[in-house]
Amino acid sequence: MTAQATAETAQTKPDNSTKANIGVVGMAVMGSNLARNLAHHGYRVAVFNRTYAKTQTLIAEHGDEGEFIASEHIEDFVASIAEPRAIICMVKAGGPTDATIEELLPLLSPGDVIMDGGNAFFRDTIRREKYVSGKGFHFVGAGISGGEVGALTGPSIMPGGTPESYRILGPMLETISAHYEGEPCCAWMGPDGAGHFVKMIHNGIEYSDMQVIGEAYELLKAVGLSNQECAQTFASWNEGELSSYLVEIAAEVLRQKDPRTGKDFIDIVADRAQMKGTGTWTVQTALELGVATTGIGEAVFARAESSLDELRAAGRTALKGPDRTVSVNDRDAFIENIRKALWCSKVVSYSQGFDEIRAGGAEFGWDIDVAEAAKIWRAGCIIRAELLEQIRQEYSTDPKLVSFMAAPSIAPKMAEYQDAWRSVVAAAVTAGVPAPVFSATLAYYDAARAPRVNAALTQGLRDLFGSHTYERIDDHGHFHLEWSGDRSETRID
Repeated sequence: MTAQATAETAQTKPDNSTKANIGVVGMAVMGSNLARNLAHHGYRVAVFNRTYAKTQTLIAEHGDEGEFIASEHIEDFVASIAEPRAIICMVKAGGPTDATIEELLPLLSPGDVIMDGGNAFFRDTIRREKYVSGKGFHFVGAGISGGEVGALTGPSIMPGGTPESYRILGPMLETISAHYEGEPCCAWMGPDGAGHFVKMIHNGIEYSDMQVIGEAYELLKAVGLSNQECAQTFASWNEGELSSYLVEIAAEVLRQKDPRTGKDFIDIVADRAQMKGTGTWTVQTALELGVATTGIGEAVFARAESSLDELRAAGRTALKGPDRTVSVNDRDAFIENIRKALWCSKVVSYSQGFDEIRAGGAEFGWDIDVAEAAKIWRAGCIIRAELLEQIRQEYSTDPKLVSFMAAPSIAPKMAEYQDAWRSVVAAAVTAGVPAPVFSATLAYYDAARAPRVNAALTQGLRDLFGSHTYERIDDHGHFHLEWSGDRSETRID
């Protein structure tokens, strides 16, 4: 029986004991909202924070929302939870997580579960799971997406760990998660670091998604739209195949006025995007796995360049180019082309992310169900979008699908939209509007469909300067040309 099936058949209602059904450590916004979510669903929740004042604040402000057991000391906190204990850690990633684990371990009983619900690097989760399981306890690394509101009202949850740990914890997580057409947006992803790996990819796709929405916004502005007209355009796009949380809130941000000056909010925000690491991890891991996540990579680099103040100051002075104005004969037609290009770039970015999920699942022995990952992202999470239901359907129909962009429901539309996509990239380049994700995803699409790419020359160069060998199209094995000699060919294997 799968962990998912086990969770569905397990008892999901809180018991009637005087002890808590679950505990939450860390009463910052995410932890306190998750505790409140659990309480709203009828669970008795033990709560603890290193600084007791934060626990007191939760009880004072929200204690009437459900049953909470507050403890000032961690020993009392652990003792207040019914066995087998399920404890969710919502503390800062890194050292604080390790320190919390060390505090909890001496107080646990065999079979208890510690869940790290923060944005931990999946390799850290692999290490922690091995360490904790070696002491007789379960460790779950669970990605949680949905932000502060989602933690309270229903996030998408991606737990990894043992099937037994999911039997204990899964029913509660499924209950408090977002639901899509009655199905919980929570499922077991696989052993040890699988849950945090899937969440990492989610965040990587999120980077690309936000960047290409930003590129669409810049092009709308370049063709003459006001911020309010851009907001209306995004709102109308959200009614169709681009329907998604990020497109929806892009319209909301663009409508907003600055409460201090009355100007458009977007125009007073510094154009310097920050990062917390998950996008970088996604790209680093993709490089290790040999997966091309070019859309995500360009989004990460775009954020990095946005924060290079000295470079940008020097560039504004020294570097010349077009004035960033797009001139078109039919503005409405070009806006429609931007919509089509945005859809195509999103398809490629999501496709690359799911390729990395599958590659990581194979590399680390997790055997992640790609369709299941798409299924639990359809609601609650930041990248929830209409596109995810198509992804779920395609991978459910063909689990060995090589690439989502080549799926039967997708490839014909990409062929239909490609001229619009190309016109948008060409217009951006001609006008001097940076569109790295639009450009990179189109290049990925073209490389995928090319009968031959320039890698043959790369291999020839590598063999000449470093004897790195090459393969032939008409024979098997690896070969080397004697470049400094008679240029005869040697079979290496």
